[in-house]
Amino acid sequence: MSTEQEIVSFRIDIPQADLDDLADRLARTRWPDALPGVGWSRGVPPEYLRELADYWATKHDWREQEARMNAHPQFTTVVEGQRLHFLHVRSPHPEATPLLLLHGWPGTFADFLDVIGPLTDPTAHGGVPADAFHLVIPSLPGFGFSTPLAGPGMGPARMAGLLVRLMERLGYEHYGVQGYDTGAWVAPEVGKQAPERVTGIHLNALIAFPVGAEDEMDGLSEADERRWQRMQNFNDGYLQCNSKRPQTVAYALTDSPAGQLAWIVEKFKELTDPADGLPEDSIDRDRFLTAVSLYWLTATAGPAAQVYYEAVSAQDWDAMAEDWSEAAGDQYGADDGADPGEGGQDWAAAARGTVPTGVLLSAHDVTVRPWAERDHNIVHWRELGAGGHFLAMEAPGPLVEDVRAFFRELR
Repeated sequence: MSTEQEIVSFRIDIPQADLDDLADRLARTRWPDALPGVGWSRGVPPEYLRELADYWATKHDWREQEARMNAHPQFTTVVEGQRLHFLHVRSPHPEATPLLLLHGWPGTFADFLDVIGPLTDPTAHGGVPADAFHLVIPSLPGFGFSTPLAGPGMGPARMAGLLVRLMERLGYEHYGVQGYDTGAWVAPEVGKQAPERVTGIHLNALIAFPVGAEDEMDGLSEADERRWQRMQNFNDGYLQCNSKRPQTVAYALTDSPAGQLAWIVEKFKELTDPADGLPEDSIDRDRFLTAVSLYWLTATAGPAAQVYYEAVSAQDWDAMAEDWSEAAGDQYGADDGADPGEGGQDWAAAARGTVPTGVLLSAHDVTVRPWAERDHNIVHWRELGAGGHFLAMEAPGPLVEDVRAFFRELR
């Protein structure tokens, strides 16, 4: 068997010297001043980050988290020159449905630890054997242990092609896909590249954009109008940096653990529910510090940011933002007479997927239903009214329930 085809057992074993270096760097952090009384409005407050950094250095038990991840079978393989790390957890029920679980940024494969048991062994978690899944949970290329990147061009479509090959290599002829955030971009591409193999696609934290069509702002429900408004008001500073200068961002985040911590914890603050709470109000502190640790210990701040560059580089982002603003002006009463789509290139409408697709919306999601239905063959739609961006960690029970229900409908 050639190296390209080998599947090799893998176990996380971070050298103690790396953990000692992390603690030392955190202890020597050069902290910036901040304006008084501004709270989180201009970024992560130093008093919060100082306390969190101290916890990370002195109380967070990496070895405990490492053992929890190592409790599940892990492997690496090389596909088309790209190293892929993945968990492969088979169900005790032999007729289980194979399912790919795809994370986003700033998440990791470890986001799914709480759903592995209920999905693979439903009879032990209130389900029936027909609800069982064999799980394949990769680190997306450039994330975690799926490094180094094989080269430029590793956008959602290429990632999807590698995962199709991975599932072939594992012997799965038919399978489902579940993804959020970046995974919600990659999962539909898996379906487009292997529609005869993918039985269904389940998505949360999906975003669908306006494309400049004449009537796309007409008839939006009140809920969709709110989601569209939130989409425009979202703080996309991280996206602008990651999508335009990922290598420059990488230097600071790879050299300073406090910087890496601030960069990620701000997203956990903004994207969890309730929005006015702290990240640990929604996700156990040690869980999101495990995600930060994985980025730090694998030095993958830069490689993980590259997917934003690849996904956006084919689009005129500034023109797209202008189009969004003009479209919103028409919808919400601006008097400049602009039509949606004027002023530049629109976010290109992708070819509509054909694989049956289910969408689960948290309270935080900004998925506009007509635009999602334009792009995807949506046959299942559920709105939770609660939860945030990281459902696998914030609300694993409802996520498991909806994944089971969606694939049960397809059977």
